[in-house]
Amino acid sequence: MKKLAILALLALAACGVDGEPIRPSFDAGVSTNDDTVRGGAAVGVDSGPVSVRVGTGGAGIGIRL
Repeated sequence: MKKLAILALLALAACGVDGEPIRPSFDAGVSTNDDTVRGGAAVGVDSGPVSVRVGTGGAGIGIRL
């Protein structure tokens, strides 16, 4: 019964009934100049006004107002 309750709570959280769902994101890019080609990538999650990102250029936490 405990497993069923946990599964039900996870399903509710995933579909957004209790608020905005957590959305994963992925960004990638390539930049060039005269003698260099650089690539980068980042993954993150967004939940309401808060976003957390981690990538090859560093990490960041943002809040949208």
